[in-house]
Parts: sequence; C-alpha cells; structure tokens
Amino acid sequence: MNTHGRDMKIFTANSNPRLAREMAGALGIPLGDSDVTTFCDGEIAVNINESVRGFDVFVVQSTSQPVNDNIMELLIMIDAFKRASAGRITAVVPYFGYSRQDRKSKARDPISARLVADLITVAGADRILTMDLHSPQIQGFFGIPVDDLQGMSILAPYFKDRFKESLDYTIAVSPDLGSVTRARNFSHRVGVGLAIIDKRRQRANVSEIMNIIGDVKDKTVIIVDDMIDTAGTLCNAAAAVIEQGGAKEVYAAATHGVLSGNAIERIEKSYIKEIVMLDTIIIPPEKKADKLLFLPVSGVFAQAVERIYMDKPISPLFN
Repeated sequence: MNTHGRDMKIFTANSNPRLAREMAGALGIPLGDSDVTTFCDGEIAVNINESVRGFDVFVVQSTSQPVNDNIMELLIMIDAFKRASAGRITAVVPYFGYSRQDRKSKARDPISARLVADLITVAGADRILTMDLHSPQIQGFFGIPVDDLQGMSILAPYFKDRFKESLDYTIAVSPDLGSVTRARNFSHRVGVGLAIIDKRRQRANVSEIMNIIGDVKDKTVIIVDDMIDTAGTLCNAAAAVIEQGGAKEVYAAATHGVLSGNAIERIEKSYIKEIVMLDTIIIPPEKKADKLLFLPVSGVFAQAVERIYMDKPISPLFN
C-alpha cells in the first residue's frame, strides 16, 4: 500500500451525491466518473469509468436509509478501487449507520458497529472520515485511522450568532445522560449554561422523562443531540422543559437527521420552534418541514479531505 496517492479523486455512490459534488467543487476538481446501479435481481453493480491507479481516492457515502444497500455500495466501491490499484482509499462516511449497536446491553446482543467497521476495513479502506460517531469508542473498532469531525463546529456558531443578544437567557439541554459531553461542548462554544434531562428508556424508541437537572425557567432552551431518529426523545424533552421546567421556548440542534417513522409528524406537533441539523443525510421531499433547517457540511469535509491528502492534521477543524 502506498502511503500517499499521486493525485486526488472524489467518487460517490447513491446516498449523498450532492454532498460529493459540493466537496469536489470546493476543492476545484471534477467528481469522479462512476456508476452504481443494480442488476435485475437487486445485486449492486459498480463501474469505475476512469483510471485510479496510484491516486488518492475518497469515496463519499453515508450509510443511512436504505442502510444495508448503502453499506454494500460502499463496500463494493472500495473493493473496486482496491483492485484497480488506487494508491490510498479513504471512506468518507458523513453518517455512520449501525453506530447505536456499539456494545452488548443484554445477553446475546450483537455489536453491529464493530461488524461494519470490520467489513469496511476488510474491503480495503485505508482511512475513515466521518462526523459525530454516536459513541467515541467506535473509533477503536477500526484497525485503520479514523477522523471523527465535530458537527458542533458548524452548529454552535449558528446559534451563537442567532442568540447573541440574549445568551444570558439561553441554555443548552442534554436530552439524556449519554449526550452530556456533546451538550457541554456545545454550551461552552456558544457561551451558555447547561441542563440535563434524566431519562429512563422503557424499550427501543420509547422513553420516559424523569427529571430536569438545572434551571430552564423562562429561558430559551436548545436541546442538543447527535441524531434525530423517531424524534420521540427530542419531543419528550421539549415537552418536559416547557411543562415541567417552565422554559420560554425550545429549539434543537443535531448533526444527523435520520427522521424515521412518524418523526416529522411528531416534530410538527411538538413545542419545538426550529430544529437545526446538518446535511449529512439526504432528506426526501416528503420529509421536509417548516421547522427543519439544514446547514451544509461540504466545506468542512472538503477541508478535511484536503488536509488528509496533504498529510496535514485534522484537529484544527475541530475548532
């Protein structure tokens, strides 16, 4: 394996081609010529229509819904580049699917995040570039370098500017104990206080709000999380800070908009005035809503790709 390709090329599969085009545009290079389709029986067909021999190849693919199809597209593309003698292959995975299955919470549970990490490594990836892994420990599942960008570097400046005249009356809220570190990072960047919601989960995708740790009365609340899936936790947290805590209004900040099931309906009926997310996942038209705002990540990912290509550190992007 070469430690560095002689030039850079960016390719995309089908999960987020717009992001790949914007990254390539920001870097001033054309998007790589490839086709990712399916055979009649549903098997994935990949065609790389230009030489990649010796090149530094970046494959952009979020492993979002349809998760399994998108993972297989990524794996097969990586395999194709490896067999075409690419100098170095970086899997750019803005949203890493299966990340919530990162440990055994009960007997006979799989650790699916480790399995997916193994698959990507065995397929031939030399490096992973992602954003806001659900658990930092997932980086240790890979035997190759992992660069985990922080969505808060984009979200925090937005809210700091929006509420710059009322930061003393604004507070960040973690919707559960697992998101405390992320919410603390956000509160530090924005310059506001921090509150925590103590939540007890009864079963998957169903949660019960127990207690609010901190004073949110008469304040503008910003609920901070890494992803919004069914929006149950988020909407319950919004109801708690309004009905129990006496908050003035509620906003939300999250990196990944998974938005499964009836998430949009829940959000529209909730107390939340606006949810700001990043475009790591393509949202279909039927899931668009007036309360949702998406900020672009292409600039940050383009800078990260350039730094990886130039063998420069990624850490400055965290700030």
